[in-house]
This record gives sequence, structure tokens and C-alpha cells, in this order.
Amino acid sequence: MKKTLVPWTDVPQLAKSDVAYVTGDPHLRPFYVYEPRAGSFDEVIRARSAFSTPRTALADVLEAQYTDLPYIRAVSDHIRSLRDERTFTVTTAHQPCLFLGPLYFIYKAVSTIKLAQSITENNSHGVRVVPVFVLGSEDHDLEELNHVQLFNKKLVWEPGQRGPVGSIGADSVQPVIEELRSLLGDSDAALAILKRIDSAYSAGRSFAAATQALLHDVFGTYGLVVLNTSDAVLKRHFIPFMKDDLLEQTASRVVGDTIRELNNAGFRAQASPREINLFYMRDGFRERIVLENGIYRVLNTDFSFTVNEIMSELDAHPERFSPNVVLRPLFQELILPNLAYVGGGGELAYWLERKSFFEYSGIHFPVLVRRHSVMWLEQDVVRKIEKAGFTPVTFFGDTENLIKEFVLSHASGEVSLQNELADLRRLYDSLANKARIIDPTLENAVRAEEVKAVSGLEHWEGRLVRAEKHRHETTVNQIRSLKQKLFPNNGLQERTENFIPYLLKYGDGFVASLLEQFEPFDPGFLVLVQDSLPVEKTG
Repeated sequence: MKKTLVPWTDVPQLAKSDVAYVTGDPHLRPFYVYEPRAGSFDEVIRARSAFSTPRTALADVLEAQYTDLPYIRAVSDHIRSLRDERTFTVTTAHQPCLFLGPLYFIYKAVSTIKLAQSITENNSHGVRVVPVFVLGSEDHDLEELNHVQLFNKKLVWEPGQRGPVGSIGADSVQPVIEELRSLLGDSDAALAILKRIDSAYSAGRSFAAATQALLHDVFGTYGLVVLNTSDAVLKRHFIPFMKDDLLEQTASRVVGDTIRELNNAGFRAQASPREINLFYMRDGFRERIVLENGIYRVLNTDFSFTVNEIMSELDAHPERFSPNVVLRPLFQELILPNLAYVGGGGELAYWLERKSFFEYSGIHFPVLVRRHSVMWLEQDVVRKIEKAGFTPVTFFGDTENLIKEFVLSHASGEVSLQNELADLRRLYDSLANKARIIDPTLENAVRAEEVKAVSGLEHWEGRLVRAEKHRHETTVNQIRSLKQKLFPNNGLQERTENFIPYLLKYGDGFVASLLEQFEPFDPGFLVLVQDSLPVEKTG
């Protein structure tokens, strides 16, 4: 396998704030605590040691959540070690997704495992670091997570239920599994994958538990611990902060101020706070809480509470209150002995909005680590790219610019009229200067004629380019086809493709290969060119 790092600044598909953070833009420096580098962790371990963690509750909850999952020693040891003050975590998070969702879901897990291994091996304190994947199972935006793209076909899970997706029964996924069965066929590798998926989405499990089971199957060997934070025991520790949000609306004020500072620094808000940043959950719904005329109302329901009533409800049933994206990071860092959060560019952008709120709340703010982004290429695809005169790195460019570059370099005659356009502009500059000396009012007329003349010449250049495109139509279509395959709808491969085709072809060697290639804090977007890969058994 060949590994190439594309500088973050050369990946036009990434957001401004994403590139700014990973390249150390000084305008963002006031919005995080620790530099995202390996050398920060000795300091982070010392700082995090000063903050308490409900370790017993955390370990008890995890042990209960793993009761019906196959025993894997690495996971069991990691859960048990969380009771020890000398064990810490690095964490990523995502809502449960159908068949583990797009590839970046997998990359988040691998990045977290590799970071935990690296810190464990290299810290001077002798502490153990456990990789944790937090499942945001209370998310209710079904459209974000109910589909996968496989072999140019979109599979969609339609459970016919509302409310937190993690609570929906896994048996509702069966129709999608049958579609998957017809797509994969009956090869030994396909049957092995289907067996694993059938096992994960077994009857009696929730969708969140099924996602945990599949993550455990794929990553358990590497010690990844999966935590569902939708738990009354864990939320009881968060009651004081939920009360603050209901009574004082501190998050709205503090995070709002930080967002204004980020806007002034040139960065857009990622997740603006509401006055109240909590949802209320019961069977079949998760709806926002709003304060209207002194009464707390749950939107789209008949539930309403006075101040005393909602405080009593929170004390009695903290599991019915669900933090939104503004409060969720605070909850997560309260219940985990966490050193670092591993996330994509969009996620880290909203963490940057939280630093002041963490300081106000007295909770440790972790190192923010950009997860790996990957373009996975087969050798035959690379050959096609190179045959067109490009490299995998240059292929990140705009499609039309790539085609124009190809046409210009393979034209039967000179197509570009840039020299002629430069000469034309110089001619009109000279004419405008003469006109201005004679009569200043004539200069505008000259400039107007210049615009017409330049437009005419650009039109002819366009006709020459189109003629050459037609002559090279086959290769031009191949370039378009390759771009669509590697950058679906001008986005990144990792945001569309699912990992099942890779598991089908390479077995568990796919994950093993990613772990071999990922290095924490790799300074760029990874392009992995695969020639051949040892296939490991998938069952």
C-alpha cells in the first residue's frame, strides 16, 4: 500500500474553519486549550487528573450494556480499568447509523483507537488510555442516519416510528438486510458478512444496541469501548448542569458570546445555542423544551411544567431530559476521564464554540484532534487517473478545471488565447491613457469597448476548447466518471460510501490496514493506494 498525504490546504472540499484549525491559524488559538500534537498529552494528563469522574457509575453502566455481547478480553480489560484513577480515555462520538454509515464513521473509530494506543505507549506518567466511541442514541433526525450507499444503490431504513432513533427496535432493519442480501450474493465472504449483520441486528435489541454490537464485532479486538450515554445513572450526575440550563440559561449567554467572537475572527457559527438546550423525551418523541410566560412547555406535545414541577421531574427522571449539541460535549466530558476528543472538521468547529462554557462550568476541556480523512484508491483507478495525465493528489481539483487542463495539454493546436487577451488589454490600456489626456470623459467609452472585445476573444477561446473537448470526448467522459466515483456529487468519498464493499473484498484486513497506516496528527488528507491486501476472514 502506498500512503500519500495531501496538504489540508489543497483539499477544496474542506470547510474554512476545518483547514484553519489543522493548520494552526492564530485567529482560532483563543478558542481551544491545548495544541493538537503528541507532545501535549503529559500536560493534559496532569490537568485531567485534578478533575473527578464518576468512574464506578461509568464502569457499572458499561458492564451492563455489554452483558449480552460476546466476551472480548481487550474490551473487558478496558472497561474494568476505567475504575482505576490511572486510566483515561480518548473519545469520539456519533449517532448510531445503519450498517455503521459512511466510511468516516469507521475512520473516527480507527483514529481514536490509534490515538489511544499512541498515548498509552508514549506518556511519561505510565497511565493507560482507553478508546471510547460514544453513541448519540437520543438523536431523532432519522434522515441523517437511515441510509447507506452500496454498489451505486441507496438502501433506506424506514422504521415507521418517531423519537430517539437509538430506542427503535433493531428488527425494523430486517427489510433493509434482505435488500442487502440480494446485493451481496452468496459468496463465502458475502455470507460471512450477512451472518455478522444478522447477529448484530438480532430481535430484541434496540437500534443503538445493534450499532454497539456491530462496532464491537469489527473493533472489539482493538479494545474499542462503545458507550450509550442515554442512561439514568449517568444523567443523574448531569442534573446540576441541566438545572442551570433550565433556570439560568447560562449556555445561551456564554456560548452566544463565544460565537460572536468567532464571527469577528472570520468564522461562521456551527451550532448556535437556544435559550434552553434540552429536549424532553418519552416513548415515541423527543421534543424541545421552551420557556413561555414562566411555564416550561414541550413543543408538539401537551406536556407543560411550572418551575417546581420541572425541577421535580428532573430529579426523579433525569433520563427524560436530553441535551442538545450545545450541552452534549459538557455531559460527555463530565462522565468520562477524557483527554482528547476525536472528530471531523464540523464537529471540532462546534467544540471551539464551547471553551468558555467549559471554563464557566468547571469541566476540563480536552485536546481537539482532527480524525483522519481518507481517499481509498484501487490500483486500476490510479492507472486511469495517471493515463489522463493527473496524479491522485491533483485529482482533488475542480472537474471542469481538470478537463480544461487535459484539453490544453492534448490539443492539436494552440487553444489558449491568454497571450492574445493580455496583448488586447495592453492595447486598450494604451488607448485609454491617450483618451484620458485628450478628454477624460472618453476613458469610460474605451473601457466599455475593451469589455466587449475581451468578451469576444474569451468566447472564441471557449469555442476552441469545446471543439477539443469533442475531439477527446472519450477521455473527458472518463475524467467525469472518475471524479463522480471518487467525489460523489462533488463531495468526499468518505461521506458517501459504506465500508461493507471493503469488508467484502478485504475482510478484516481492511481495518487492520487502516490502523497500520494511520498515525496520530498526520499533517494532511490521506490518499491510500491499494495494490493488494491480505484478506482476513470476516466471520
